[in-house]
This record gives sequence, C-alpha cells and structure tokens, in this order.
Amino acid sequence: MIILAYMIALVVSATAVALTQGRLRWQRRSFALSEKMQAACRLFSIKFYDPVEIEDLPLPVKRYFETALREGQAMIAIVRFTQQGTFRQNEKKDNWQPFQATQFVTTHPPGFEWDARIRMAPGIYVWVRDAYVLGAGSLRAALLGLITVADLRDTAALASGELMRYLAEAVWYPTALLPSQGVLWQSIDETSARATLSDGTTTVSLDFRFGADGLIAEVWSKSRSRTATESAPWLCRLGTYEQRFGMSIPLLGEVEWELPAGPAPYFKGRLTNIDYEFVSQ
Repeated sequence: MIILAYMIALVVSATAVALTQGRLRWQRRSFALSEKMQAACRLFSIKFYDPVEIEDLPLPVKRYFETALREGQAMIAIVRFTQQGTFRQNEKKDNWQPFQATQFVTTHPPGFEWDARIRMAPGIYVWVRDAYVLGAGSLRAALLGLITVADLRDTAALASGELMRYLAEAVWYPTALLPSQGVLWQSIDETSARATLSDGTTTVSLDFRFGADGLIAEVWSKSRSRTATESAPWLCRLGTYEQRFGMSIPLLGEVEWELPAGPAPYFKGRLTNIDYEFVSQ
C-alpha cells in the first residue's frame, strides 16, 4: 500500500509539473506574439477622426461613422479585450462548450492574437490560439495546452481567413474601418456596403450590413476558408451596442458557416471587458 501510494503521488506530481510547464510554454508563446506585434506598430499619419474623410462614402457607411464615432475621436492603436460564450466544434451535433478568451489587437499594421480556453468536460480544456501576425495566419489547439490537436500556419488561405476575421472584428475598434486607415468602401445598396482591406500580399473583402439604427448588424463573406481544402460563405451577427470610450461597439456576436445543408453556427460570444491604447497617448 505504501508503494502504491508513493506511485500515485509520483504520477500526480509529474502531471502537475507537466501541466505547469505546458501553461508556461503557452503563455511565453502568447507573450512573444504580442511583443512581436507591438514592436511592429507603425506611426499614424492621421491621429484623430475628422468627419471630412467620410463625406464621399456610401450613405450607410457614412451613417455608421456618424453614429459610432464622434468628431476628434483618437485613432485606436492597440486593443485588449476579454470574451466569454459558447463554441461548437461539430456542426452535426448540438453540443456547445463554454469558453473564455482574451484578445490582443494592433491596428497599424493589422494583427490579433485570440487566446481561448474551451471546456470540453469538467477539468478538461482545449487551449486555442488563433492569430494574424505580420501578414501570417496561424491556428493552434492543444488539450490542456500540452497535446496538440491542430496546428495550422503559413498558408495564403489561412492568412486571408485571419485577415477577414480582423476586418469583421473591427466593429470593436471602429476607427480601423475609416478610409484613412486603409479600408476602401464600395456601395452595394441602401443598407449594405463592401469593405476591402489589403495587408502586404493579402487582400480581403467583406460585406457589411447596417441596421435601422445605423450600426453594423451583420458582416458576410461569400467565401472564407474553413478547412485546408474547403471554403464556405461566412456570417457574423452583431448586437447590443453600448458606448465605450465615446464609441458605439457591440457586446454580442454570433458566427456561422452557411453550408449547403443549412446554417452551421459555431460561435456565440459576449464582450466582458475592453481597453484601448489611442495614438494620442
């Protein structure tokens, strides 16, 4: 019995050490990515929002900026926010797992790192890092941060998909959607417009759909990569706008694939906290 107890204690101790080392490695990698993004931040030629720059934009886009921003709003350089919600890995099963996540964003150049913990079972979490850093996309998932279950990186399709995510999520850092920040707007109809953003060799376009209140209600792509060999239409729904630092941003978001068999939602999230660094600081 003494030997058995000793062996159990040894296994528990070794497991604890492995988990700690895995957590530290994961944290170091996340810190290194954010440091790399911050080191690459460039100076802004325009530091404050001037309504003059939106005068010739499509009408729904102009209404959006008039609603979401106020004159003199400082441009956003860095964003840090936290989320919680539910995530579905298998579109064939109605099995939603809770998650918590932190995200770090730079706007000049565009980049982000999303670091999430998805609860698969009591005490069992998949750690996910989704990122777009200096023109390269990456996605890594590991059970408890130790056992890799997905590791994608360095493909043109992944870079495009991650830059699309950055552009769609710019509703949380809305000065990044201004023409002076590199976004080109094209009219579609009275309630929607297409935004195009280029970063290095990657160019993406998304359709933004605006609600009666003038704010962004949906963001849609006719084709976004969802696997190494498959693409599909992609839809983000946004809602519950509130004022943060003088800007109107959504607190709720839902994301789905539009598949031949029907909609396949996979993300339902709520913003729990957000903080900005402005170029005027």
